[in-house]
Amino acid sequence: MARTHVVMLDEVVEAIDEVAGKRGRSRFLEAAAKASLERLELERAIHDSFGIARGRGYEHWRDRKATEEWVRSVRRTDER
Repeated sequence: MARTHVVMLDEVVEAIDEVAGKRGRSRFLEAAAKASLERLELERAIHDSFGIARGRGYEHWRDRKATEEWVRSVRRTDER
């Protein structure tokens, strides 16, 4: 656990207090920071994996129609 000093606009602090209460600021800010970090990690993973499924073996992902047909065929196979 660490203490930190954060400078924020009064309006932002007031909005946080309305939602979390003055005694809940730290928990609120920690949860918001965790959510933001998770989103940034997901964005980085999406960016890093862009285009990974190209070429042979991925023809079913070449466009939306091909993908829809592939999903339907897989579902039919699963039902059997």
